[in-house]
Amino acid sequence: MTDPIADYLTRLRNAIKANHRVVEIPASNIKKEITKVLYDKGYIQSYKFDDEAQIHGIIKIALKYNPATKNSAIVKLERISKPGLRKYSKATDIPRVLNGLGVAILSTSKGVLTDKEAREMNIGGEVLCYVY
Repeated sequence: MTDPIADYLTRLRNAIKANHRVVEIPASNIKKEITKVLYDKGYIQSYKFDDEAQIHGIIKIALKYNPATKNSAIVKLERISKPGLRKYSKATDIPRVLNGLGVAILSTSKGVLTDKEAREMNIGGEVLCYVY
């Protein structure tokens, strides 16, 4: 696998399309941090890191749906920085997703942050993905 983050996003996207409640994803440190950001911003219901399952472990993510309309909290997951073309952004040039309604997830020197947190801390980094 050449791009584990794209695989992570694709597994989430496929689980949402199939209306699954829980999705299991092979774990890595960057995927764990992205999962924490998604939970903090309210895009997923809960998560659990199962480190005993495999070498790196498994992330179990409970997806969040609207009880009335059965629509997912995540409308779109879009990978921005790819292994073939990395996208970096300065603190002043961090993109806004849907005019502030969505979230851009960045990998910075201070860890994995949202676009808003990175702007407040005045640090740039690699733009991993957009979520809205």
